[in-house]
Amino acid sequence: MKMDLRSDDEVLVSAKAEISRTGEGETVSDKSSISSSDLGSKKDGGNTSNKDLFLRADKIDFKSWDIQLDKHLSRVISRDREVNTNTKKEDWEIELSKLDIRSVIAHGTYGTVYRGVYDGQDVAVKVLDWGEDGLATAAETAALRTSFRQEVAVWHKLDHPNVTKFIGASMGTSDLRIPSNSISSDGRNPVPSRACCVVVEYLPGGTLKKFLIRNRRKKLAFKIVIQLALDLSRGLSYLHSKKIVHRDVKTENMLLDVHRTLKIADFGVARVEAQNPRDMTGETGTLGYMAPEVLDGKPYNRKCDVYSFGICLWETYCCDMPYPDLSFADISSAVVRQNLRPDIPRCCPSSLASIMRKCWDGNPDKRPDMDEVVRLLEAIDTSKGGGMIPEDQASSCFCFSVARGP
Repeated sequence: MKMDLRSDDEVLVSAKAEISRTGEGETVSDKSSISSSDLGSKKDGGNTSNKDLFLRADKIDFKSWDIQLDKHLSRVISRDREVNTNTKKEDWEIELSKLDIRSVIAHGTYGTVYRGVYDGQDVAVKVLDWGEDGLATAAETAALRTSFRQEVAVWHKLDHPNVTKFIGASMGTSDLRIPSNSISSDGRNPVPSRACCVVVEYLPGGTLKKFLIRNRRKKLAFKIVIQLALDLSRGLSYLHSKKIVHRDVKTENMLLDVHRTLKIADFGVARVEAQNPRDMTGETGTLGYMAPEVLDGKPYNRKCDVYSFGICLWETYCCDMPYPDLSFADISSAVVRQNLRPDIPRCCPSSLASIMRKCWDGNPDKRPDMDEVVRLLEAIDTSKGGGMIPEDQASSCFCFSVARGP
């Protein structure tokens, strides 16, 4: 056994005499500051190999190493800054530091809607799972992210008084600050580790659907029916002028502000209209509002929104649900094969009933464009009434033979 009899002031480090230092991407050999007397060696028969050389720690030029390290770090930092400068942010990206999420408004299948404040403005924040919970398949995750990108791509370019104002979005973030009281009663935290969020203006009136349910018994004044119908038709006319098909027009996707102005929301399945109608196929939307050609898997265009508008118009006038006693399967089959449509009450003015029938015509080519629908609604005289008769006066009206509604 060999013993190292060197003194403490000759502490050696196991390193090669040729010290590699990183400079401008090159390897520099530094021997100039190290003399042969600073080196110790293990000798075997008088032969000395490079791998057996040792370097005294007290002779290493650490100051030179520090200078080289500082130069290297400076280059890395400068390069990172250059990359960040050259990476352009999307014009719809929000600054998460300005977003204050406060309370839950609603839970949905794919996410949660919160009320909050962004840069001093009341907002609604739609938070969607980015698909990293380990539960979704690769295909489901891809579809979810595509839907989000699609929604942002459509929504951020829109500007109309009857379209909910888009403020911004963040994609795949892990920096959302969600209040702890958002955890549900079953202990489930609805906030995923990474999420995407859409921030839009907050509309305190809630959905049109809830507004109609609240007025199910007393019904709406005819003037209010026409005002809501005009708001929706003008919003859809604007979307169609931008070659955008909403594809999920229903009363749940319409929001009301404090003045009861209706605004279209939820562009998760909206898309730019294809040049060739055959490029737009597949069941997209909500049963009960879906046009026959969509239910049947045939090519469709913006006229599918016109059909859905006709159903919404009927629902707004009646404050009722279309097909309340039918299953989804029955609705789908009857709409396509038996030309099923909601019953128009006898008390409905003929001018409004005519618009409903035109909009939900089985032949898409016979349905009017939304700008024509706007003109037809604007021509209706509301001064003499014509609204649905309230339920407490139902004895004088035989609009429906049986009780209906939610």
